[in-house]
Amino acid sequence: MSEVPDGLYYTKEHEWIRVDQDGIVTIGITDHAQDALTDIVYIELPEVGFTCDDMGEFAVVESV
Repeated sequence: MSEVPDGLYYTKEHEWIRVDQDGIVTIGITDHAQDALTDIVYIELPEVGFTCDDMGEFAVVESV
């Protein structure tokens, strides 16, 4: 069964975001998405300072 931690904001596409008090943003994927992806083989992340529009792409995740 999936846990739903407090303080996270979710998208319809199974991503979540947490904004810490110091302004640091952490982004992840839900348990459901992790189960669907199985083994992740590649991740491409943006450079530090990158800004993203609402619902814009910011990373690439590839799985088997």
